[in-house]
Amino acid sequence: MTRLVNNPDDFPAEAVAGYADAFSTYVKPVFGGVVRSTKTPQGKVALVVGGGSGHYPAFAGWVGQGFADGAVCGNIFSSPSGAQAYSVCKAADRGAGVLIGFGNYAGDVLHFGQAVERLKNDGIDARTLLVTDDIASATPEEHLKRRGIAGDLPTFKITGAACEAGLDIDGVVRVFDKANEATRSYGVAFAGCTLPGADHPLFTVPEGKMGIGLGIHGEPGVSEADLGSADDIARLLVDGLLADRPAEQGQRVVAILNGLGASKYEEMFVVWHGVQKYLRAAGLVIAQGEVGEFVTSLDMAGISLTLVFLDEELEKFWFAHCDTPAYRRGSVGDVERDDEELAQEAVKAAVERPGSPESQTLAAAVTDGLEAIAALLASKEAELGDLDAVAGDGDHGIGMHKGSAAAARTARELLAQQAGAQTLLSGAGAAWSDAAGGTSGALWGALLTAVGGVLGDQAKGDDQAVSRALQAGLDAVVRLGGATVGDKTMVDALAPAVDAYLAASEPAKAKLDALAAAQRGAESTKDLVAKLGRARPLGERSLGTPDPGATSLVMVLEELASRI
Repeated sequence: MTRLVNNPDDFPAEAVAGYADAFSTYVKPVFGGVVRSTKTPQGKVALVVGGGSGHYPAFAGWVGQGFADGAVCGNIFSSPSGAQAYSVCKAADRGAGVLIGFGNYAGDVLHFGQAVERLKNDGIDARTLLVTDDIASATPEEHLKRRGIAGDLPTFKITGAACEAGLDIDGVVRVFDKANEATRSYGVAFAGCTLPGADHPLFTVPEGKMGIGLGIHGEPGVSEADLGSADDIARLLVDGLLADRPAEQGQRVVAILNGLGASKYEEMFVVWHGVQKYLRAAGLVIAQGEVGEFVTSLDMAGISLTLVFLDEELEKFWFAHCDTPAYRRGSVGDVERDDEELAQEAVKAAVERPGSPESQTLAAAVTDGLEAIAALLASKEAELGDLDAVAGDGDHGIGMHKGSAAAARTARELLAQQAGAQTLLSGAGAAWSDAAGGTSGALWGALLTAVGGVLGDQAKGDDQAVSRALQAGLDAVVRLGGATVGDKTMVDALAPAVDAYLAASEPAKAKLDALAAAQRGAESTKDLVAKLGRARPLGERSLGTPDPGATSLVMVLEELASRI
């Protein structure tokens, strides 16, 4: 477990601050993460990588000459916010476009997508790069739905080298696509990891067993099998990857045996002895072998094997020189430091024009509600985390706690500035999204912002306006997350609640009908298999357990109903 902790809530931020200071010759801090502290010429495509914390040396450890230009660092196992990603990308931009690379996780897709839209509005050519190397998370026919695990290292190393070589943004994207298509990973877990401040791991593996098809966010394997010898595991990993071998690929490979955080190097060397034997017996030529910790999951005990099937271009970029705190090859020569100091905090929301007296009254009621929600979700953090750990990564409780607390604080600050309902809800939504990260953060941020957009800053918020606002909130969540009823998400509770509210004949009945519909919707998710998000690869395991997002939504509605 993670023992060296001050305040668990501050652990990710303190870790990034300590890292940036320890490796100041390579990186410097900026709001949202780190960027190179060495000068990079104008006209170079910038590669920014990122995701949740807890994976070092991914992702911040790869920032440096020949590799990444910056890294966005979220909370533990939770996507950074769109504001964080935007900040790092702006700092890394050198005028030729910005590429944001990450593993294919729903929260990252949402938040990094938001950052891309903001960058495009600034006139910057920005695009996302999704790594999809984990063969256990989807079938070969749906390989672009797979999640990214240790394949992050080779795909981003190759892509960073293409950026450094001077390719334009279209050329770099082409190289990334080729690298991603050529990369496959497969892993096994022996014990789960423990979040900072928690007193138990996110999952356990029975004695004498191993989880097959692990994730890197504390997710258990998609299945279990008997724990065999090191050679048995080596053969399992090699056979699994070769069965999923990309079509029309050559015989030369990069083979990477990755430790998840608690597997000893000596153990991995023993497994590697078997890996190289089985790869060569299959007729493959190992252009380079790597054994070590490259993409970890806190203190998780487990290993994964990644194969990159090379062609001449991929091999050239893989072996190109780079120099970062956690990964080096050859020499990049002398580099000049860039001592410009960058912003360390997000721009705070502020009131430009006071709301009408009626809207300020509504804003005050909203603030009281947000503060009550924050107190509730703080008390439910462990419960929601345990629920999420059944088929996910266990971060839902943390995200809802952090997001709601930030929203409540921001709302109170804006209320003191005479904010109307729209300004207050927009600021609270942005704060929720920024603080929570992850899928839930993006969706709750969008929901609050959409509701505020209908209520406005000058109207009093009558029953008709509330009805339109709720519909707008639902529409925003569906549009952003892509979920519908039956996908086992918060939409299964939110959609019937909004429908019931709109169908009710009078306001008092509408609130009760909406709550009852939400409760039924959340309960129905017990019988559903997750189709979206991190729980999708473990969808069958989620049967019998309600969706965490739907459950937390009902908690919020119950709290609000008790106050009305």
